[in-house]
Amino acid sequence: MARTITPDAIRKNNRKMIYDYIYSHSKVSQNDIVSALRLSRPTVTANISELEEDGMICRDGQQDSDQIGRKAIVYSVVPDYRIAIGVELTGRHVKIINVDLYGRKIDRVVHKVKYENNDTYYSKVCDLIMDFTGSRGITPDQVIGMGIAMQGLVSPDGNTVIYGEIMKCTGVTIDVFQKRLPYKCTFIHDPEGAALSELWVSPELSSAIYLSISEHLGGALILDRNVVRGKSGHSATFEHIQYDPHGEKCYCGKTGCFETVLSMHALLGDEDADEFFAKARTHGTPESKKWHSFLQILGSLIGAVHLVNDVDFILGGHLAPYFTKEDIRVLYDVVRVDCPFEEPDDYILISKMPSHNINIGAALPYIKNFLDNADYLTRHR
Repeated sequence: MARTITPDAIRKNNRKMIYDYIYSHSKVSQNDIVSALRLSRPTVTANISELEEDGMICRDGQQDSDQIGRKAIVYSVVPDYRIAIGVELTGRHVKIINVDLYGRKIDRVVHKVKYENNDTYYSKVCDLIMDFTGSRGITPDQVIGMGIAMQGLVSPDGNTVIYGEIMKCTGVTIDVFQKRLPYKCTFIHDPEGAALSELWVSPELSSAIYLSISEHLGGALILDRNVVRGKSGHSATFEHIQYDPHGEKCYCGKTGCFETVLSMHALLGDEDADEFFAKARTHGTPESKKWHSFLQILGSLIGAVHLVNDVDFILGGHLAPYFTKEDIRVLYDVVRVDCPFEEPDDYILISKMPSHNINIGAALPYIKNFLDNADYLTRHR
C-alpha cells in the first residue's frame, strides 16, 4: 500500500531542503533558493522568515551584483545555533572542545587530571565540563550532545567501555557521566573519533584504513564513508597484531604486538618529538637509525593490511605531521618487497587533520545527526 505524503511532511521536507541549501552554499538570496530548489517564492519566503525567527539563519549582508537598484539580502546559517561537545580522556588529561554546526572548533581547554576509575574523578570531569559551558554562556538546550573519546574499545551502542586496559576502565558505563550532565552522552574509541574527523574534512574519501600513531597505536576501518566498529566492537585493532613473539610485553598481556614497536611511546620514550626528529633527519645518528627501523616495521604493517583491503591507508595521530615525502617513499619501497602486485604510489596518505582530531571527532556524530535528521529542523508551534 502506497504511503500518503501529508502536508506536514511536505512542509518539513521543504524546510530541510532550504536549510540544507543555505548550509551548503552560505550567503544565498531567496532568488538563489527559488531557482536552485524550484520551490515557489511564497514557500521560500515563509520558510526563510521562520528559520530567521527561530534563530537558525541570519541576514548576512547583500548580494554582490552589477545590477542597478536594491541588492538582494543574503542569508547564512547561524553556526552556533546548536553545538556539540567533544571530550577526550587520557591517563593524564581531560580535553574539552565545543564545535559549531560546521564542525569547526569554537573553543578548547586542556586540564591536567589523572584518570581514576571512581566517582571523585567522574564528578571532577563533569564539573570541568559544566564550568566550560557555563563560562561561555552555553545553555543546555544549545548542546545537541557530547561524545567522550576513551583509550579503550567501546560497545556498538556507545554506552560501555568493553576493553580499557590502558586506563583500567573496562566495564565503565556512560551513566557515570550521563547522570551528572544535562546532555546526551556517548563513548567513542579515540581512533574512531580521529577517523570521523578525517571523513569530515575529506568529502572525496570513501573507504580507507586509518592508523592513529600517537602515544598509543590505534586504527579504524572506513567503509563507504562509515567507520566500522564490528559486531563486537573491536574492528581494525591493528595494534594487537603480533609482530615479534619474542618482543616486549604489550598492555594487552601478549608480547611483541605492533603497539610495542609502532606507538610514539615506543619510538620516543620520554624524548620530545621535535628534538627527536631534528636529530633523526641527520644521516648516521642513533635517531636516524631508529626512525629508519620504525619505517621498516610500519611498511610491513601497511603492506600486510593493504593485501587484505585494497583501499587508501591514512597515517594520522600526533606523529602525522612529522612524515616527509621521503618517508612515504621509503614506506612504498618496503611494501613492494612483499607485494606481488604492481601498484601506483597513491594510497599512503597523511592525515589532513592531525590537530584536535580526536576531540572534534567525538563531537561530530551529533552534528551529523542534527544535519541529517529533518525532525531536528521541525518547527515546534
